[in-house]
Amino acid sequence: MKLVVSMLSGREVSIEIEDAATVRELRRRAQKELGFLLSGLVRWSQDLPNSLTLEKAGLKDGDMVTAVAKADGIARSCTGFALVRSDMSVVTWGRFGENPPTSFAVSGVELICAEWCDFCAILANGTVLTWGESSPPPSKVEQQLADAETIDFSMLAFAATLSDGSVVTWGEADFGGDCSEVQDQLKNVQLIWASDSAFAAQRTDGSVVTWGDPDAGGDSSAVQEKLKHVQDMNCTCTAFVAICSDGSAVAWGNPRNGGDSSAVQDQLQSVQCVQASETAFAAILKNRHVVTWGDPGGGGDSGAVQHQLRDVRAILGNRSAFAAILGNGSVVTWGSPGDGGDSSSVRQQLRGVRAIQCTDRAFAAILYSGSVVTWGDAFAGGDSSRAQAQLTRVSEIQANSFAFAAILENGSVATWGDPAAGGDSSLVSADLRDVLQIQYTDRAFAALRADGAVVTWGDPEFGADSSSVREQLGPVQRGVKRRRTLHDAGDTPADPEVR
Repeated sequence: MKLVVSMLSGREVSIEIEDAATVRELRRRAQKELGFLLSGLVRWSQDLPNSLTLEKAGLKDGDMVTAVAKADGIARSCTGFALVRSDMSVVTWGRFGENPPTSFAVSGVELICAEWCDFCAILANGTVLTWGESSPPPSKVEQQLADAETIDFSMLAFAATLSDGSVVTWGEADFGGDCSEVQDQLKNVQLIWASDSAFAAQRTDGSVVTWGDPDAGGDSSAVQEKLKHVQDMNCTCTAFVAICSDGSAVAWGNPRNGGDSSAVQDQLQSVQCVQASETAFAAILKNRHVVTWGDPGGGGDSGAVQHQLRDVRAILGNRSAFAAILGNGSVVTWGSPGDGGDSSSVRQQLRGVRAIQCTDRAFAAILYSGSVVTWGDAFAGGDSSRAQAQLTRVSEIQANSFAFAAILENGSVATWGDPAAGGDSSLVSADLRDVLQIQYTDRAFAALRADGAVVTWGDPEFGADSSSVREQLGPVQRGVKRRRTLHDAGDTPADPEVR
């Protein structure tokens, strides 16, 4: 059949393709012909699922579908950045260890995934390219990666989910790079979760398959019979938890870090969601109460504030503390006091909280008024006094391990925290205008402006030094719509959020 793929700009292309081909294949062909990265295809205002064949999608010879272009975006690892332009070109900078792309001349990049100190790029032809500090090339499995859709990471291994729901792994076997023992079970995989050194695959039938380091959740045999009808999951550094359709929660992995929930198992009923710090879990129940377990010093013991944890709407965990937003807009904290588990010094200011962000050791709350309240380790962003005068009409906050960066409604940026890690943006403040997006490594920030330019600051070793690619990070000649903000839209306060 012949189909016409049209962009909103009016640009279009005619593609001859078999009716047994999938929407994904049509999208990839259209990307190549149009020269733009596409987030999806739409017909009659309905998204066309990638996995459907064109015939099952109801497409016939001569039909027209609309292509939705994907905007520029920045991907990040802990030590470097990658800018993905809508024209499918990529610019990288930062520290990439022994395996960096010498000149990223590869175009046609469909998706970049990053975690820890590694990057994976899924190219438009379905192949995979990896680079980073510990990134092993997928040479032994490269032929199997033609239909990779997503890639997940442990510290030293990768797991790619293919379009047919199967999984391919590579990297260090002890970190989940070898899934041969469970390969026959890795079918119809919907999502993959990763701890430091193990993986857990959630299948469409609600079952779970695990592999990797047994002490980090790679062995779920002790609870396998309970892992049925799983609807959601989460993980700490070495443990997993699954929420089942009956509202129960099942945990496994390192007992110290949340893998043993036996002490609170009778309370884990009607679980709505589970959040994690590095070493503990916090579950919100249907009645808006909270149950915690794991490392007591990492937030696994909420006994001191349990009576306050009522009508909880959202929870966020950093390295070793939690912050909960209540329905009345106040905040309750617990865990390591120095890392934000103690918010008593700002308790009276924590009213009307809309959202919370965190570094490793501090929290920042955005109020509905647009102002910001911070607490925790002062050096890691718990003290925002230096930037407080700027922190009005804040739209959103981003954070790396040691510093915060707030985007204001006028598109400017305010920063605080460790100056060397991005808490001081004074050298680039004049360039931080019309900012749409901020990304981060462990110790640096990168801001994407409305004109397509990228501005970086923080630790040069972690991506703040973009001088080698400065020309490629300059403005591009195209219009980019500004974000719609809470105040611009005239929205009324809804349930608070954590970012």
